[in-house]
Amino acid sequence: MADIALKVDVDTLRGTLEGVPALVAMLDRLKIQASFYFSLGPDHTGWALKRVFRPGFVQKAVRTSVLEHYGLKTLMYGVLLPAPDIGRRAGSVMQACAAAGHETGIHCYDHVYWQDNVVNRGRDWTFNQVNKAAEAYQRIFGHPARSHCAAGWQVNEFLFARQDELGMQYASDTRGTHPFLPVMGDTVGRCPQLPTTLPTLDELIGREGRTAADARDELLALTPEDSATQVYTLHAELEGQRLAGLFAELLQGWQDRGHRLVTMASLAQSLDYDKLPKHRVEMGSLEGRSGLLALQGAAQS
Repeated sequence: MADIALKVDVDTLRGTLEGVPALVAMLDRLKIQASFYFSLGPDHTGWALKRVFRPGFVQKAVRTSVLEHYGLKTLMYGVLLPAPDIGRRAGSVMQACAAAGHETGIHCYDHVYWQDNVVNRGRDWTFNQVNKAAEAYQRIFGHPARSHCAAGWQVNEFLFARQDELGMQYASDTRGTHPFLPVMGDTVGRCPQLPTTLPTLDELIGREGRTAADARDELLALTPEDSATQVYTLHAELEGQRLAGLFAELLQGWQDRGHRLVTMASLAQSLDYDKLPKHRVEMGSLEGRSGLLALQGAAQS
C-alpha cells in the first residue's frame, strides 16, 4: 500500500468554474481529499496558440482534443476576447473548494505568460509574477499560501529563491522520482520539491495508439500494491470535465489496491527535511509532452 498524493492543476477560468466543482463533488463521494493549485490572475489561454510551432505541440493537441479540452471561448481569451481575471471571477469557487476540506495553493498568476517566459527571465520578472500570485491568494483565502506548483513545470532558479523568502513549506514544480531540495544556478533551495512521479493521462492517451482505458490501466500497472509513494498531477479541465468518468475509475482502482489517496500537505508532513537529498533541476523532455520542462537531475553533495 502506498500514499498517492493528488495534485490538481487549475489552468483556466472554465476549469475553475466547471471542473473544480465537479472534482470536489467526485472526491467528496469517494471520501478523498486532494490539493488544488489555482491560476489566480488573467486567463490568456488564447496566447498559447502560438505554440503550434513548438516541436510535439500539434501531435499533443490532436491526441488530447484541445478544442474540447478548453472550449472555443477559452481559446479566444487574450486574442479575440478580453482575458478574464480568474481570481476575481471565481474566487468564491476556490473558497468553496477549501471549505470542503481540500488543500489549496498557488499554480501561477498568469498561466500562459508564466509557462512561455519564465525559463528565460530574471529575478525581478520572476519575483513580480510570484508576488502577484501570492497577493491574489492572500486576498481570496485570507492567509498566505504555503505551497506552489509551477505552471507547465516551468521554472528558473529565482522561483526557488522566492519560495524560500516567502516561507513556502513545500513545492511541486518538477517531474522526478522522490522528494528533494532543488539546486539550480546559484540557488540551493530550502523549500522541498515533491515532484510529480507518474505520467499524466493526457501524456498517455493517443500515444502509440493508447485509448483512454489503456491510459487508465497503465497508471494502475505503474502503481501496484507494493508501490512507493507517488504524486499524480491531474487537470481540472480534463479529469474534472471530459475525462471525469475515467478518472473516477482510476481513483476506484487505486482504492481497490489499498492505496491511500492523500493531499500534498499530508505527503510533506511525512518528510524528514534534514535528510532530504539535494538534486540539480534540469530542463529536459518527457515522452508525451511538448517542449522542455523541469526535471529532477543528478544528486548533489
